[in-house]
Amino acid sequence: MAKVLIITGDAAEDLEVMYPYQRLLEEGYEVDIAAPSTKKLQFVVHDFVDGFDTYTEKPGHAWPSDVAFADVRAADYDALVVPGGRAPEYIRNDRDCQEIVRHFADAGKPIAALCHGPLVLAAAGVLKGRESSAYPACAPDVEQAGGTWVDSEAHVDGNLVTGRAWPDHPAWMRAFLRVLRSAVPAS
Repeated sequence: MAKVLIITGDAAEDLEVMYPYQRLLEEGYEVDIAAPSTKKLQFVVHDFVDGFDTYTEKPGHAWPSDVAFADVRAADYDALVVPGGRAPEYIRNDRDCQEIVRHFADAGKPIAALCHGPLVLAAAGVLKGRESSAYPACAPDVEQAGGTWVDSEAHVDGNLVTGRAWPDHPAWMRAFLRVLRSAVPAS
């Protein structure tokens, strides 16, 4: 059975983890969630409130990780998903996390990243010469990493599928599943 790895951590955007997780299971893929350590993760919900200049944060679901970054055998997985939220701000500094991302990029395996997820790709050094969508506030990070930021709900650059945030889920996941199915069918 084809396997997909989701890399995340505490304070990940709830919908950005759970939607691809459940959608990929529905398609018949095996899915593991990797984090800095194996534990129950606390996700968050970001939303806009009248009068605030940026989004607010509220507690979301708690969900267990399956494997710690240090224990991931990236070669055992066929694709990678990098959700957003605040988790990318700190997991991008994890050397094991960066190695995982570089494995998928170097092998040309499908990678999906959403919202702040491209911060992890930037830290791993895999955006140079690539086009990536992301949450608009992350555009300078994408460009500083040598990439080109694209304002798109579902931008496809070869094996890389990116989007801006959870409202882009339908288009982003539809595009990722096209790339994923052509690379590795679910069964």
